[in-house]
Order: sequence, then C-alpha cells, then structure tokens
Amino acid sequence: MPVTLKAGTRLASQVCETQVIVVRPGDGAVELGCGGAPMIGHHETPAAGLAAASALQAGSPLGKRFVLDGDTSLELLVTRAGKGSLTAGGIALVEKETARLPSSD
Repeated sequence: MPVTLKAGTRLASQVCETQVIVVRPGDGAVELGCGGAPMIGHHETPAAGLAAASALQAGSPLGKRFVLDGDTSLELLVTRAGKGSLTAGGIALVEKETARLPSSD
C-alpha cells in the first residue's frame, strides 16, 4: 500500500536486516520495499511467512544512499546493512553517486 513519506522516517525490511531512514521523501505516495516485501516502521513486527525474492538479493550496504534512477526527489540512507534490494513502487533503487571534491593542487 503506497504511503506518503516524511524526511526522518525510519523503516525496516520484513525479510532481512536492512533498515533505512528517509532523507528526501519524494513526490506523492510511494510503496517502499526490500527483498520483494513492503517495508514497515522500524518498531513494527514483520508479517509471518514472508520470504525474500531471489531476484532482489543484491544487498543494501551500510551508509549508502539510494535513489530512483535519474530522480533524486526520493532518497534513502541505509542505517543497517542487509541482503535485500531496495525498491520504490516495484522499481529497483540505485546507489547514489558520490559528489567528487575538487583537488587541492
């Protein structure tokens, strides 16, 4: 079920250890998922009987930011690493490119 997100919202995967915090909430309502299952509030109890989708096991590394490809209005920061891949509305999120600092030469 799509929900309207707020910056600072903490979410957890129901099928792996992944936890994220919303940095930028994006435009409108969106359904966030991890490992093929909808994400829940970090204090909520996962539903029984859920299993990770084998195609969505690329992992979510600690400290990395994820966005929709070509759209930075939705941004998530991984606060606990896990095996599941992050999705928004069924579309895989990609790791955000880091900004390169100018050289000090």
